[in-house]
Amino acid sequence: MPHSNQGSVPSQVESLQRQFAEAPGLPFADLLPAQLLTQLLHQQNVVFYDRIYPPLITLAMMLSQCQDADPSQRQAVARLIGHRVAQGEPACSSKTGAYSKARQRLPEKILAELTQHTGKQLMTQAPADWSWHGRHVKIVDGSTASMPDTAANQEEYPQMTCQKPGIGFPILRFLVIFSLAVGSVLDAAFCPYKGKQTSELALFRRLHDRIDEGDVVLGDRHFCSFFEVADLQQRGADVVLRMHQKRKTDFRKGVQIGRCDHLVIWKRPARPNWMDEETYRQFSDELVMRELRIHIKAKGRKVRTRTITIATTLCNHEEYSKADMGDLYRRRWDAELNLRSLKTVLQMDVLRGKTPEMVRKEIWAHLLAYNLIRKVMAQAAQGFDVKPWTISFKATLQTLKAFALPLLTCAQNKLPEMIEELLLAIARHAVGNRPGRIEPRALKRRPKPYDLLTQPREKARKVELQSGCT
Repeated sequence: MPHSNQGSVPSQVESLQRQFAEAPGLPFADLLPAQLLTQLLHQQNVVFYDRIYPPLITLAMMLSQCQDADPSQRQAVARLIGHRVAQGEPACSSKTGAYSKARQRLPEKILAELTQHTGKQLMTQAPADWSWHGRHVKIVDGSTASMPDTAANQEEYPQMTCQKPGIGFPILRFLVIFSLAVGSVLDAAFCPYKGKQTSELALFRRLHDRIDEGDVVLGDRHFCSFFEVADLQQRGADVVLRMHQKRKTDFRKGVQIGRCDHLVIWKRPARPNWMDEETYRQFSDELVMRELRIHIKAKGRKVRTRTITIATTLCNHEEYSKADMGDLYRRRWDAELNLRSLKTVLQMDVLRGKTPEMVRKEIWAHLLAYNLIRKVMAQAAQGFDVKPWTISFKATLQTLKAFALPLLTCAQNKLPEMIEELLLAIARHAVGNRPGRIEPRALKRRPKPYDLLTQPREKARKVELQSGCT
C-alpha cells in the first residue's frame, strides 16, 4: 500500500526552484515557497505518495512542457527518465499513461492560485522606481486559443459557426490582467468564443476583485464603458483607456486644460439589458472625465501620424501631464507583446488537452511558467540596474534552457556563481526601443502547396480509399 511522503516536499520544491534560477538571497526567491504548495495541496485534499508522479513532480513536468519546443507528454517523460538516472534513481517506464493520469489528478485550482500568488507577489516586491507615479498599473487584454477537436471540447468551447462540423476546431476566449511594471500575470478568465457574456469586457467584470484601491487600469477602447469606469472608480482605482469609437469628442466643450485636453461630464446611459435595476441605481448619474488627444509619429515617416484620444479619471493635469498620459498609453502595447510571449514563444495558441478541464489546466500551467520566467527577468533587472520591460522574454527562455542542466547538476557551493552568470547573460539581452515601428502583417515564405481540408477527416479518408489513392 502506498504511504505518505510529505517529508520530500521541500526537496522537490528546491529542485523545481533551481530550474528557475532561484537561490537564497535573491530578491524574488520566495515566489514558489514549499509551505504555500503544501498548504494548497492540503486544502484540495491532495496527498503525497511514494509514486513516480507525485503532485510536485507532475507540476514540474507540466511547466517543462510549456517551455519545450516539443510539448508532448512523451518528451516530458523522457526528460524525467534522464533526470532520475542522473540522480542515481531507477528509470521509470517510458509510457505516458501514468503521467497522463497524474495530470488529471492535479487540481485546476492549485495551478490557478499559484499563478495568482506568483504574479501578485512579483509585482508587490518590485522596486518602487519600476512603478508609474508610485502606483501599480494593471493592463487588461484578451485573445483566443484553439484546442483538439473532441466532442467534450466542442460542447464547452464550440467552434466558429461559419465553419462546417468536422472542419474547424473548438475555440476559447481568455482575458489576462498583466502588471505593467514586471509583466506578470495577475489573473485570467476563460469562456467560449461566442455567446452571451463572452466578450472581453464581460470577462474583465469577473476579475474586478483583482483591482485594488490606488491601481491604474490601462486598456484599449473595448473597456471604455461608463459602467466599467464607474465600477472601477467605486473600488478606488483609476483608468486610462482609449476612447470608444462610438463616443464623440468635442474639445471645444468642457473645462479646457490645454490643447486637445479638457474635462467633461459623462452622463449615465440607459440601463442595459444584462444589468438589474438595483445594480443600475448604485451607479452615479455622471462621471467627471478627462479627455485628451495624443499624436504618435512613425519614425522616418513625416506623413504618417497616428492620432489617439484617451479617456481617463486622472484629472489632475499638474500631477499627470499630457506627456505622461501619452507615454503611459503607448505602453499598453506591452500587453500585446506579453500575449505574444504566451501564445508564440510558449506555444499557448494551440492547446493539446482533449477535455475542457485539461485545457484550462494547460492554460494555467502556461501562465505559471510565464510568471516564473518573468521572475527571473525581474531578478536580472534588479541585479544589474535595468528595467524588466527592456529584457527579451524569448532570450530569457533560451538562456534558461541553456543553463537548465548545469543548474540542476552543479555543486551547491557553485550555485550562486552559476546563477550570477545566468542573470548577467539575461540582463544583456535588451530588446530594441522602436517607438512607432510598423511592420506588415504578412509572411514572405510561402506555405507548402497542400489543399485545405474541406470535409471531416474520416470522410476524406474514405474518399481517398474509394478513388484508389494510397
